[in-house]
Amino acid sequence: MKFNPKEDVKRIIVVCLASVIMALNIKSFVRTGGLYPGGATGITLLIQRVAEMFFHVELPYTLINVALNAFPVYIGFRFIGKKFTMYSCLMIVLTSVLTDFIPGYVITYDTLLISIFGGLINGAVISLCLMVNATTGGTDFIAIFLSDKKGIDSWNMVLGLNVVILAAAGILFGWDKALYSIIFQYTSTQVLHVLYRKYQQVTLFVVTDNAKDVYRAIARTSNHGATIMEGEGSYEGKEKKVVYSVVSGAESKMVIRAVKEADEHAFVNVLKTEKLDGKFYYKPNE
Repeated sequence: MKFNPKEDVKRIIVVCLASVIMALNIKSFVRTGGLYPGGATGITLLIQRVAEMFFHVELPYTLINVALNAFPVYIGFRFIGKKFTMYSCLMIVLTSVLTDFIPGYVITYDTLLISIFGGLINGAVISLCLMVNATTGGTDFIAIFLSDKKGIDSWNMVLGLNVVILAAAGILFGWDKALYSIIFQYTSTQVLHVLYRKYQQVTLFVVTDNAKDVYRAIARTSNHGATIMEGEGSYEGKEKKVVYSVVSGAESKMVIRAVKEADEHAFVNVLKTEKLDGKFYYKPNE
């Protein structure tokens, strides 16, 4: 486990900022709307409400959330990455403590607005953590584990798992809040898909006169290979090379920039890859 002081300080600052925003979102939106966001946070809030309503006991958020994250943290250390898990633990503990101690601020009592804007903030915070190789804990660990092992964007699968949690909340406390919670979770997942694209792939077709240079730019930038094909420009009738490659969506802008530096006249077509069958390199989580 190697440490880079500049990079690690940046990660700590981002994780601390994300913790504050997440805690404020829980106190100002989630609790005001009586929502259950899914994952460890949703189960924690569900347990707190069950204890309060049926046993008249107020349980601290930190105690429950940290306990629920024990197994996901083990998965992180064992299968994902030690530094990744260490920063995730910082996020989990900070968010939990802040949720217990900072005051809530009511912005609106409109449950639909809370569901939409709370979901937007939740998805943005999760994406922010993932961009610096950390996570908010709970089912996020499972999503990253599945994505690494299966090579798929598994956040929709996690959304399906969270629906089970919301169904339990609906049975216990009424379906209106559970259904609003589904809106919250769906909004969060869509934001995540837009902002965090590591496990989404795009296909590049590059028409160029400098195929070798373009290939080297792709390989240097993304560690992905390419296939060079013969082509002919129909307008001028000149021979062209077509470089075909598949890269991570998170790397696509950087790769295209490198390609244009290698050949400023290159014609680049970017297509969303719906399904990929075969070995595909993902930068490991540290």
